[in-house]
Amino acid sequence: MTDKITFNDLGLPEFILKAVSDLGFETPSPIQQACIPHLLNGKDVLGMAQTGSGKTAAFSLPLLAQIDTEAKHPQMLVMAPTRELAIQVADACDQFIKHIQGIRVVTLYGGQRYDIQLRALKQGAQVVVGTPGRILDHIRRGTLDLSELRFIVLDEADEMLRMGFIDDVETVMAELPEHHQTALFSATMPEPIRRITKRFMNDPQEVKIKVNNENAPDIEQNCWYVHGVRKNEALLRFLEVEDFDATIIFARTKTATLDITELLEKNGFRSAALNGDMTQQLREQTLDRLRNGSLDIVVATDVAARGIDIERISLVVNYDIPLDAESYVHRIGRTGRAGRSGRALLFVEPREHRLLRNIEHLMKKPINEVELPNHLILQECRRKKFVAKITKQLEHHDLEQYRSLLEDLFTADQDQEDIAAAMLMLLQGKQKLILPPDPPMEKRRRNDRGERRDNPRSAERRGERKGYGNPQPMDLYRIEVGRMDGVEVRHIVGAIANEGDINSRYIGHIKLYDDYTTVELPQGMPKELLQQFGKTRVLNKQMRMSFLGAVKLEGHRNNDDSRGKRKGRGNDFNHGERGRKFNEKNNCSFNEKPRKERRS
Repeated sequence: MTDKITFNDLGLPEFILKAVSDLGFETPSPIQQACIPHLLNGKDVLGMAQTGSGKTAAFSLPLLAQIDTEAKHPQMLVMAPTRELAIQVADACDQFIKHIQGIRVVTLYGGQRYDIQLRALKQGAQVVVGTPGRILDHIRRGTLDLSELRFIVLDEADEMLRMGFIDDVETVMAELPEHHQTALFSATMPEPIRRITKRFMNDPQEVKIKVNNENAPDIEQNCWYVHGVRKNEALLRFLEVEDFDATIIFARTKTATLDITELLEKNGFRSAALNGDMTQQLREQTLDRLRNGSLDIVVATDVAARGIDIERISLVVNYDIPLDAESYVHRIGRTGRAGRSGRALLFVEPREHRLLRNIEHLMKKPINEVELPNHLILQECRRKKFVAKITKQLEHHDLEQYRSLLEDLFTADQDQEDIAAAMLMLLQGKQKLILPPDPPMEKRRRNDRGERRDNPRSAERRGERKGYGNPQPMDLYRIEVGRMDGVEVRHIVGAIANEGDINSRYIGHIKLYDDYTTVELPQGMPKELLQQFGKTRVLNKQMRMSFLGAVKLEGHRNNDDSRGKRKGRGNDFNHGERGRKFNEKNNCSFNEKPRKERRS
């Protein structure tokens, strides 16, 4: 019965239904069927669904239907984690209201000139879509008045938490009038988001859409265990043999996006980087090029690629595995959207098997291994492309003139096949048509992911951390900023989450001391990311992150000083008898830094 519901059955006005029909939508998605009636009836809604499930229409259609066209002040506010997603939501709203006059939509985000935004606000925009920081900035400047706001939407709330925007979100929420309607959408529900729902929402109707075989995107997922060759060479091989229209390659850091793009351009791929250091205009131009076919590959960080929905994307490559499983879901959601098929490939380093397990647990299915394309596969692929190129050239109308040129260049005693072979050698360029055999590589087994055998010592590292859901092995790190630098826990969370693309709920206990801080992060963090964190700045001071050792549950979770309330107490495990032994070993007192941090 549910399958037969149409948009006409949901109580939406005619101008909305006409716009939806123009867009080719007939049957609402599960989250749209569930949310639209609640929002039309004035209820708060708490929606949980993965990316690509149709959340934008689920809140936009019912709330836009209730906008008063005569009132020229903000009535609906949508907060999104990134400028790309804010622009996407605003564009969707414009599409939905194209058959009614008098509703204006304004987009507020960092990187755009203030005068453009101020002019749009003064013209009486009823719908405001933006990022938390810029929205809060306009509120403090007095250029955005929310005193008569009727609806607020928090889109991808867990992503705003991960990016360190949760304080800005709560500050904006506190500015709203007492009577308003709230819709909050999130793929996951960590405790800080749950706290917002309890504080700011009035008896919300919970809508939870599970990914199942019927509504899950059609994405073929595979992984390659990094072995035998470097990831750069492997990436080139996979891209050469894959049949794709457009591709997004995900890297963990901004620097990596530039390095990979340079590698691809040198090897003839039409590619460009997409990261947070680019101006908004350049980012939009890059996406337009990918959309219109003048670009085939973008190399992006998680944050920069948020909200991208481009039909051409048929392949997602996870060059760097994400440190949290939810980010993997968001990444591969860039393909296989709206019923289209897609493919996702994941590179897994030997030390990253735990991260792969987390992803497989969330996806509720194994990710099958694929072999690296060998020299024979590459050779066959190149020959097919070369033959297709020559076959197409045979149709050229000037071919007869080149026949006569051949007769002038070569004498009768030269073999025509030798001439053709010599031309093949000249035409092949950098991509050789005959490849030497690959060096012998030991075959990896399915369970050969670099795991160590279970032993009592490794078992001590396991355990469920309070407030963080599933058991997650953690390592302890030290950073050289502390209370005397004016740093707070939120500054450290923001820096690590943004620079490392780590979901904040996977950042463990953080302990502040006078001149340094300790932080728990998931085991298996790549060395290059540790180096990146070493250069990352917090309040304009380098973190200089260093590894201390694996976290052992006993004596750590139940530590009364778990919130860092004591000052100047040295290392994270420098308390009591353990601390005395550590200081004796390193010849330092509790109030001194160890001479040398050692790996446990």
